[in-house]
Amino acid sequence: MRKKTGFWFYLFLTGFLLVVLFPFIWQALTSLKPPGELFGENAFRPVPEHPTMDNYVKVFTKRPFATYLWNSTWVAVVTTAYCVFVAAIAAYAIARLRFKGKSIVLGITLAVSMFPQIATISPIFMFIEKMGLTNSYTGLIIPYTTFALPLALWNLTNFFRKIPFELEEAAKMDGATTWQALWKVIFPLAVPGTFTTTILVFIAAWNEFFFALTLNTEESMKTVPVGIALFQGRFSIPWAEISAASVIVTIPLVLMVLLFQRRIVDGLTTGAVKE
Repeated sequence: MRKKTGFWFYLFLTGFLLVVLFPFIWQALTSLKPPGELFGENAFRPVPEHPTMDNYVKVFTKRPFATYLWNSTWVAVVTTAYCVFVAAIAAYAIARLRFKGKSIVLGITLAVSMFPQIATISPIFMFIEKMGLTNSYTGLIIPYTTFALPLALWNLTNFFRKIPFELEEAAKMDGATTWQALWKVIFPLAVPGTFTTTILVFIAAWNEFFFALTLNTEESMKTVPVGIALFQGRFSIPWAEISAASVIVTIPLVLMVLLFQRRIVDGLTTGAVKE
């Protein structure tokens, strides 16, 4: 009975993975097709007859794609570092300290994160333009915190609440201050949750499109999502180059998740089971 159950389980799992990975696989195969195989009878053939890497070369030679990658990397890394650092301190205060208005703070944070970008882009654009921060990294990092900081705060607050209060109380009885308990006791125990939050915030900042499209209009300041979206010309759409660029920007995220999947799973399951 167990063998039959295992067979059907793995069969279902294989089918599920094929469905989930199908868009990425099709994108990767399309990126290897020459122009003659993108349309007509050969368009629906999954495997290209004459695979080529020219599309990947064109991405970097015909367009400033390396600049797009650098812009996205810089903005995403700085946004992630800043938001996780601020959210960690705020989450510790909300989860571990006693003060009035904690629920109000979390409620306001949730309300801010629920505003659609289209509703906030006008005042944000006016502020960024007034401060002279358009077409700059800072001009993107500031609005990115509107969605990255609430995400980090909510996740870290939940993780910090799962850490036993007895450990912190024991540290304070040994003479540790609140800051010492935070840095030497709470943060080391919250590493899985912090790591998971860092990955989620980085992916959110890396994939952001609307703010980057509106605030940075110069070619040298565009991020990857905006750069790929503007690949298309007036009369043609270079599907193979778009596919190649999509594969290039997806691979780092996939590798990052695969390399750190154990830490991510540990962070997601922290506190899920209580004794």
